[in-house]
Amino acid sequence: MNLDRTTDFAANAPVNRDETTHATHHPDDRLVLALPKGRILKSAGPLLKKAGIIPSSDCLDESSRRLRFSTNNPNLDVVRVRSFDVATFVAQGGAHLGICGADVIMEFDYPELYAPLDLGIGGCRVSVAQPVSDSLEEDETRLSEIRVATKYPSITRRHFAARGINADIVHLHGAMELAPMLGLSRVIVDLVDTGSTLRANGLREVETIAHITSRLVVNRTVMKTRPQEIARLIASFRDALAAP
Repeated sequence: MNLDRTTDFAANAPVNRDETTHATHHPDDRLVLALPKGRILKSAGPLLKKAGIIPSSDCLDESSRRLRFSTNNPNLDVVRVRSFDVATFVAQGGAHLGICGADVIMEFDYPELYAPLDLGIGGCRVSVAQPVSDSLEEDETRLSEIRVATKYPSITRRHFAARGINADIVHLHGAMELAPMLGLSRVIVDLVDTGSTLRANGLREVETIAHITSRLVVNRTVMKTRPQEIARLIASFRDALAAP
């Protein structure tokens, strides 16, 4: 998926911040914005505010057990889901748009998703890491296969296949750093921020596969069936990014 694709779709649509609607909407007719739990949720709060989207007060409270929240827009609800599930919720139509890490978009590569905006939050990277004592760089030219622990099997296979290496995947969802020390894999491919967890577990980052930020993603079908509403929301996020 080309994450840098842009469009004039929202830019060319009329935007009226004072616009109100007299139509009655059943709750199921509301647009749904999917937000990722965790660190990106905290970064998304100020951005949502600049975009004029104010969710219920407990939406940004990670201790709240609620998952769906109303907003100051009667036609927009917000849901909180696992960061790795945002793309699936939007691609399958459970949510109409969402805030999603580029790593998740790259991993699933759903054709139903359109990513019009880089929101510039949640910066990190997908990287290859290995034990400090290992010498993968020296052996890589002779390798035909390597065992890799990761929650990104598609990204990992593509990365190593480009070098003629078959990646034998150990699919894990957490505690990736344990895999090399317990003999499950030689290297890991994981999301890295500061690298402190790697260092604490005797690993070092040896290669960056991709730099990651969070994107606004939209379901392509909804763009066609509800173009004005989606255009206004995209424009509100674009204005928020341009605001000081």
